[in-house]
Amino acid sequence: MGYKIQNSDIDILKKSGVLEDDIKHCIKVAEKALEIAQRTDDNVNMELIGRGALFHDLGKATTHEIEHGKIGAEMGKRLGLSQAITDIMEKHIRGGLTEDEARELGLPVKDYTLKTLEERIVIYADRLVDIIMDGVVPVKTETEAEERFEEILNDYPKYGKNEKTLKRYLGYHREIQGLINR
Repeated sequence: MGYKIQNSDIDILKKSGVLEDDIKHCIKVAEKALEIAQRTDDNVNMELIGRGALFHDLGKATTHEIEHGKIGAEMGKRLGLSQAITDIMEKHIRGGLTEDEARELGLPVKDYTLKTLEERIVIYADRLVDIIMDGVVPVKTETEAEERFEEILNDYPKYGKNEKTLKRYLGYHREIQGLINR
C-alpha cells in the first residue's frame, strides 16, 4: 500500500482529547480511504490520504458541531500538519461547501469545495464508514455499502443531508467507482 497509519498520529488524536469512539471512526476512515485509493490505481498521495483521513475529525476534541472542521484545521496547523492535510480537515464538512452554503451554516465564508482526488477519496470514505459503522442501515459487508451507496443516500436523509450535499456525495461515488472499475 505504501503508507501505514502511524501510532504516533493516533497518539496525537488521543493527546488532543479526541474521544475513543471518534478515534475508532478516524482510524476506520483512514483504512477505508487507503483501501479505496489502492483500488483506484491512480497516482495519488497515499500519505496525504491516510493522514488526512485520520485527522479529519480532530476538531471533535472540542466540538461535534458543524464547525469541528474549521476548529480541527486550526488545531492541525498548530500541530504542524501540512496545508494539504488541514485543507481536508476543514473542507470535509458536508463534502465540501460552497461560499453560499458556508454563509447559510454560519461558517467563515469561503470556498470549501474539494479540488483534489485525495480530498474526494477521504470524504467518500468518511461517508461510507458512517454507513458501515452507524448501524442505521443494515449492511452485511463494506462492499455492500459501496454497491448500495446511491440507494442508501437517497433513502436515508441522515447521509445525504440536503439536495446539494447529496448531489456532491453521489458525484464522488460515481467518480471514484469509475476509477476503480476501469
